[in-house]
Amino acid sequence: MIIRKSKYQIGLMRTAGKIVADAHTAMLEAVKPGVSTFELDAIVYKLIISNKAIPTFKGYRGFPASICASVNEQVVHGFPSKDVILKEGDIISIDIGATYKGMVGDSAFTYKVGKVSEEVEKLLKATNDGLYAGIAKMVAGNHLEEVSGAVEDVALQYKFGIVRQYGGHGVGASMHGDKGPILKPGMTIAIEPMFNLGCDEVHTLEDRWTVITNDKKPSAHFEHSVLITENEPEILTDRGWIFQ
Repeated sequence: MIIRKSKYQIGLMRTAGKIVADAHTAMLEAVKPGVSTFELDAIVYKLIISNKAIPTFKGYRGFPASICASVNEQVVHGFPSKDVILKEGDIISIDIGATYKGMVGDSAFTYKVGKVSEEVEKLLKATNDGLYAGIAKMVAGNHLEEVSGAVEDVALQYKFGIVRQYGGHGVGASMHGDKGPILKPGMTIAIEPMFNLGCDEVHTLEDRWTVITNDKKPSAHFEHSVLITENEPEILTDRGWIFQ
């Protein structure tokens, strides 16, 4: 069951979402060849703390960092590390969560490291398109299946693999709420399509966190926290800039 939020809680989530959006804007500048994922994590940690918020992921079920930093074939939940140095042509999916006065903002974006291949560029565009196709269906009265169906339609159109084990969750006072059936005003949901250049299938590494594609082909991950309203859906983690 996804709990409907009060106006006060939604206001806090807007603030949390703005902090997350600002962190992604910082990543847009910071992601480049030669930078370690550890350095990216440090930037986000400092930004979140300076805004009187808490990094939602750090310590969550033992997760060691403020961001998930998943490079190339890593789908989600990758650990930041001093040993992971970004290089030209990589992609990195960065998932960021911030908790402000008990309420969570959660968003992910896949960044290009320098110039990437044409097929990877297409993968990123498709996944971002899938995110917004899903958001367009996030209106009161719709079923969550309509949202996931819109995302899947984009993956099929582009002929990319789609990760079915993940895709979205309720968000609010906790990072992962239940998935409810019918959308109602006041619900807040994080929608996060993950498309793969190759197969659908993924598996978790021995660290029990990092998920990678079975064929080790690249994966992309885009996510926003969204409020269901009486009218159009509101993106609580809107960055003010679009995929590029």
